[in-house]
Amino acid sequence: MQDATTLNSASERERRIKRRFQIEQDVRYKMLYGQRIAETGAGKTMNISSGGVWFTTENMLTTGMPVELSMSWPVLLNDSCPMKLMIYGCVVRSNEKGAAVAIERYEFRTQGARSFQQPAQHSYAIPSEARYTG
Repeated sequence: MQDATTLNSASERERRIKRRFQIEQDVRYKMLYGQRIAETGAGKTMNISSGGVWFTTENMLTTGMPVELSMSWPVLLNDSCPMKLMIYGCVVRSNEKGAAVAIERYEFRTQGARSFQQPAQHSYAIPSEARYTG
């Protein structure tokens, strides 16, 4: 027969059925109060899954509050375009070390190709016969 400690630790493991990835990236967060931004801050993601994210915070966050997270994604789109991951969710746990957010929805946004972020060194003219005149 299992004791209560074994049962509790087993149920804790089973609670997290989604795979967690150890991704440490800078993150910015906005605590939302209706349409207003109640608080902003910065931290670092510690791990992330499709259902939630754990990240460090500057202060304890209020459990139950909606939050918006923004982080640079560590992989380039088509090996050239940086992306940003936007996460929208709710704070489910917070302590002096960080906060856990349950993800309600997320989206990837492009941040512009790196080649376009640097000043152009050459200018190229498009021949008139190659221009689309639609």
